[in-house]
Amino acid sequence: MTLQNENPTVYETSTSTRVPRAHEEDESMPDAFDAEEIFDLIRNINDPEHPLTLEQLNVTQLRLISVDDDQSSITVRFTPTIPHCSMATLIGLCIRVRLLRSLPPRFKVTVMVTEGTHNSEAAVNKQLNDKERVAAALENNALSSVVNQCLSSAVVV
Repeated sequence: MTLQNENPTVYETSTSTRVPRAHEEDESMPDAFDAEEIFDLIRNINDPEHPLTLEQLNVTQLRLISVDDDQSSITVRFTPTIPHCSMATLIGLCIRVRLLRSLPPRFKVTVMVTEGTHNSEAAVNKQLNDKERVAAALENNALSSVVNQCLSSAVVV
């Protein structure tokens, strides 16, 4: 297999800096989701081309996540390593699947390419946010297997 980005830049990663707040320790009270918690869910997803995580490649970044817990809405933007990355849809699908598997069903999850970072940004965004296309993609055994592989060693918080 020929790699599209043979020598990607590898970035320093950090450990989670999220400190539980006092009210979150009270099991009788529901605690709100925040961007840090969402980032912790997706940061260790494996890149489909390299033995690196999305955080190590700077594909996922805390600042590109927005959460409105009151409106049950989460938006995750991700930045492919190159503007013509053919893996962008697969990466976005992995992010979406991780969140769908990890979050309560009340959330509307939107996964998008960071504006201006991919040549086919509109097409990728359309695919990633169309429920029927996502469902069809996950019915494909080969594609589902690749998604599961990318998620397999991702640390679930």
